[in-house]
Formats: sequence, structure tokens, C-alpha cells
Amino acid sequence: MSTENLNKEKSWEKLRDLVDDIKVAMMVTGLEKKPINAIPMRTKKVDDKGNIWFISMGNSDHNNNLQLNKNVHLLYSDPDDNEFLTIYGEAEITKDRSVLKDLYNSTSDNWFDGVDDPNLTAIKVRPVEAYFWDSKVNKYVTLLKMGIGALTGERQDIGEKGKLNL
Repeated sequence: MSTENLNKEKSWEKLRDLVDDIKVAMMVTGLEKKPINAIPMRTKKVDDKGNIWFISMGNSDHNNNLQLNKNVHLLYSDPDDNEFLTIYGEAEITKDRSVLKDLYNSTSDNWFDGVDDPNLTAIKVRPVEAYFWDSKVNKYVTLLKMGIGALTGERQDIGEKGKLNL
């Protein structure tokens, strides 16, 4: 696997592509305490500035943690496609009505009583650092390439990894 530290423009493009592909992140909050709090969260969108948006219950553990410490870690993982992304960033909670209306959709009704639910909040994560692993192909092709490498002794290109320069 080759290491590729991407320039700023390519880094934002790679981050958006991986987040759009994977969609669900483990959001880790309460980084200063043990055990940390980790919860799966569906990404609602990545905006034009690269901020990653989620909706959340205002009284949740992760919202409470973020009010005490805005640092957050997002872990995106798609083992079937060998795509992985880790993002460290700063979170901000908002109840801005226009933001909530933009992010809310019918699947959100599983957790909330509509866009007017008083417990509905949005979380904006501004990425500070990110690192990725991407095989560019599915796991079966990667396994095949690894097998060829083992048989021939020749190193195979099984993907790339690197720091995203945000």
C-alpha cells in the first residue's frame, strides 16, 4: 500500500468522496475520559466548506460531552470496499431552524417527532486532521492481489493511504 499525502484540494475531494461513500461514522466524544463515548451516526451532508453535519438528540450523551469538550473523532469504515477514514475535528451544536430543516428528512422520523421536535439539534464537525486508507477496489480483488504478491514475491498495488492536508 503506497503512502500518499494529498495536497489541500485533493484532500478535501478525498474526504468528501469517502464520507459520501461510507455515510455512517462512529462519533467518539468525551475524549478526555475513560471510557470514551462512541456512537454510530449517519452523515447528513458535507457542506461547501468541508464541515460534516449530523442531527442528534439534544439530551444525548454525545451532545452533553460536546458541550464540555468540542473535540471529536469520526471513524468511517467500509470493510467490504476497503475504505477507511479517521477525522479529528471540532464540533459545534446548533438549533438553527434553517439548518435543521435542511438536514432533516423522513428517515429522521425514526428518532424525532418531526423537524419541530424540541430535542432536535444539529452537530457540525469542522475537520482539523484526517487520515485515509483506500484500496480503490473491493476486498476480493485486494485478496487476489495479495495472493499474487505472496506467490510471485512481487509487491502488488493494493491501494493508498495517507494524511489529508486540510
